[in-house]
Amino acid sequence: MTMAEISRPAACPACSVAGSAEDLAAQSAPTEARFLLSLPTAHCAACISAVERALNTQPGVHEARVNLTLKRVAVDADPNIAPDTLINVLNGIGYEAHELDAATLSATATDRAGRDILMRMAVAGFAMMNVMLLSVAVWSGAADATRDLFHWISAAIALPTIVFSAQPFFRHAMQALRVGRLNMDVPISLAILLAGAMSLYETTQSGHHAYFDAALSLTFFLLMGRYLDHRTRAVARSAAEELAALEVPRAIRIGEHGEETVAIAELTVGDIVHVKPGARVPVDGVVTHGQSEIDRSMLTGESLPVFAGEGAVLSTGEVNLTGPLELQVTAAGEDSSLHRMAELVAVAETSKNRYTSLADRAAQIYAPGVHLLALFAFIGWLWYAGDLRLALNIAVAVLIITCPCALGLAVPAVTTAASGRLFKKGMLIKHPTALERLAEVDTVVFDKTGTLTLGAPQPTNLGDHPRRVLEIALALASASAHPLADALSKAAREAGIKPAKVHDVTEVPGHGIQATLADQQIRFGRAAWVGADAGAQTAAWLRIGKNAPVEFTFADSLRPGAQAAIQGLLKQGMTVQLISGDAPGPVADLASRLGITKWRAEALPDDKAQLVQALSDQGHRVLMVGDGLNDTAALAAAHASVSPATALDAARVASDIVLLGADIAPMSGAVTTARKATRRIRENFGIAAAYNAVAVPIALLGFATPLAAALAMSLSSITVSINALRLK
Repeated sequence: MTMAEISRPAACPACSVAGSAEDLAAQSAPTEARFLLSLPTAHCAACISAVERALNTQPGVHEARVNLTLKRVAVDADPNIAPDTLINVLNGIGYEAHELDAATLSATATDRAGRDILMRMAVAGFAMMNVMLLSVAVWSGAADATRDLFHWISAAIALPTIVFSAQPFFRHAMQALRVGRLNMDVPISLAILLAGAMSLYETTQSGHHAYFDAALSLTFFLLMGRYLDHRTRAVARSAAEELAALEVPRAIRIGEHGEETVAIAELTVGDIVHVKPGARVPVDGVVTHGQSEIDRSMLTGESLPVFAGEGAVLSTGEVNLTGPLELQVTAAGEDSSLHRMAELVAVAETSKNRYTSLADRAAQIYAPGVHLLALFAFIGWLWYAGDLRLALNIAVAVLIITCPCALGLAVPAVTTAASGRLFKKGMLIKHPTALERLAEVDTVVFDKTGTLTLGAPQPTNLGDHPRRVLEIALALASASAHPLADALSKAAREAGIKPAKVHDVTEVPGHGIQATLADQQIRFGRAAWVGADAGAQTAAWLRIGKNAPVEFTFADSLRPGAQAAIQGLLKQGMTVQLISGDAPGPVADLASRLGITKWRAEALPDDKAQLVQALSDQGHRVLMVGDGLNDTAALAAAHASVSPATALDAARVASDIVLLGADIAPMSGAVTTARKATRRIRENFGIAAAYNAVAVPIALLGFATPLAAALAMSLSSITVSINALRLK
């Protein structure tokens, strides 16, 4: 039967009873098992309550908790509860689910780094306000013992705060210095430490001025920039880990003593495993017994389930649709095709992380220049005035006034504003350099099914058939859960068609549905099975008795906004390509409908990654848009990448941007916003440079105290932030 893919995988991914540690004795048997299920279509609070309510009412389930951020549900249940039972429950209420192997996933990360920066920033801000209040008294004329007392109180507040709050800068500076290089945090740390040290020295000498407030305001503003930068990042999870977690953790092995459920690690080449209908294939292998149809959409993206009989080669992660199969193992675990794909993704992720951001490139030039200026100021004034105290004060003022606070805010302030704008349009920025890379793309490569289309087949010629034919087709289609049968059944019922009365309805695995109607045999399924010649279109065939077969054609429905997104990208001068694991007919038809001239069909996952790499080698900056496991390696290898929220976890994690809604139209606007954001970043660098051009000579000539330098630095930071807000 020629069938099309739908947006949800056709079946649950696990089929065996959840196990735990081997029983050493009867009394040590586990009393509870824990499952992790991926929920790629969950997106709101209503989804949380629906999933938890459905699972918590199941016998044997102790507790179910949904994590909407990670799109997972953790289930505590009796050890005799099978994961596929729970998956079927969720499928029944409209949520696709996949079992994740918890052993391969790192513990769920909490945002400890963000909370740490926020806490240090709050401490710095509180201390800064208190020290500034004390400074007001000094500026107002407090002198002698009163002034010294206020300075010592300020020191008692400021010095512990600096030690605590400025640790992120100190740590990164030390890491850079250990390997003999400079980064932004080196001049930052030096300015903070020197401001604090000079202020303490002035206090011990009963000096008129101390600059504890300058050191604290410097720390506070820089922590603000660091936190803004952190907020633009997604939770750091590896797509390779997500791919590995999607591997089926157990399989049913057929041995001398019958069937037994074993861990994948226990399988060896040559073992025979049983794959139930509706289960994900746990190993790479060859079919030795049985017939069925295989849904390869999760791995290849092809929308036509393929027939699998004896001798057919299957890969880990494919879904067995209709009939039981026995496979002889050719590769399992770390040797499987899915695991090799995970390794490919890991390599691609590493290469993407080598991208040097605009801020990093600025730091390579800026940091050495700041140190040299401060050093020249110190040596020059020490030679000219012969006053160590004056020379140090001027050197500290130069360090503070040239401190890269504006540069530190230049990028995160813009990316935060741009991310907020895109989020309102339905796009979530995940990677800190995603906007910069998105602004550089000149070529866009789209996957087909689930990306430009919804993966939901729709009948296209129901109106061409008599009502009686439709009634018979509906009677057979209603007896099957196959994607095309399901689509035909829904469309016919919506058109007011009622099923004919048929008898002896039987599903023939890998072929279709047959029944009896008034002593006539009727069949609905694959072209060859009903005696028809298959065409280029996706179709199912109905044969009534000895009459000529009747064709029902199907087309995949376009994702909302697909036409607008493609046209918008083409108007911006982009080269747009379509690559799919689907058959040539549907791919060519979609390319024609959308105005895409370059397309490729029947592509394997490696082919997609190789195409992206080949374009990159030719000097193109590629934006990859995809949603399936077969797209994951290409998403990770591309210069920038986008995936829909309905994509599998591995694809979403590998991508830089997640499309939150069903409408893909914001894609072209995202590129425009990214280019505007990059211009704002460069403008901010220009503002910082102009500020330094004016402020540095003033500091070098000795006209700026460290406190005045800190105020000027704060003003430049505020200016940069205001410029960034223009994006909104």
